[in-house]
Amino acid sequence: MPESGSRGASHRGAGLRPPTSPEAHLDRSADLRDAVEASGYYPNIVLDGIVAALAAEPVRSFVVHHEPTFDRDEVRRHVTVVVLTTTRLVVGHTDEHPADDLLPEPYTSTTTEAIPLTTVSSVVVNRMVANPERFAGSALPDDAASEAVVTIGWGAVGRIDLEPAVCSDPSCEADHGYTGSVSADDFSLRVSTAADGAGAVDRLLAFARDLSAATARR
Repeated sequence: MPESGSRGASHRGAGLRPPTSPEAHLDRSADLRDAVEASGYYPNIVLDGIVAALAAEPVRSFVVHHEPTFDRDEVRRHVTVVVLTTTRLVVGHTDEHPADDLLPEPYTSTTTEAIPLTTVSSVVVNRMVANPERFAGSALPDDAASEAVVTIGWGAVGRIDLEPAVCSDPSCEADHGYTGSVSADDFSLRVSTAADGAGAVDRLLAFARDLSAATARR
């Protein structure tokens, strides 16, 4: 796809306005705008959805993740934007689609969800550190993790994992039913240094720390 088609005119000054609250100096709206524009993926469209969901709240922390996917012989792109405000978690997804029965021309779709921090029930962080022996007896530097997965739950979606139940008798052939667990699985984001570049893992982990701190203060 032509690269020129993925970049729009600047979105500066539209929507992401400095707030008038006493916490204005903590607002990272400009950094968010720059990160979305740097991704090069229809920044005006992505920002339009996020700005509407933010409703002029200041941005405390954010993550922007651009993920190309292969659809037969074409590359389709997906961008995820996760924003932490003073009171809410805003999650946005923008995808591009080929022409179909719904629309005769290629198009994008943007979905946003705003979740009150009071409903965030879990922040699960899984980090992978390669060659851990390098850090024996010393503190881990910021770039120690080579991959990370952050899963956030707020009760909208749950995952049920089931497996056949067994007893301690290896010769038992009785049917013991099933056992399993239920876990929150509303949102999950995985990044790695190899796929997403230097600094991507650190940015995701920093966002997870900010979100954990915000939910701890509820």
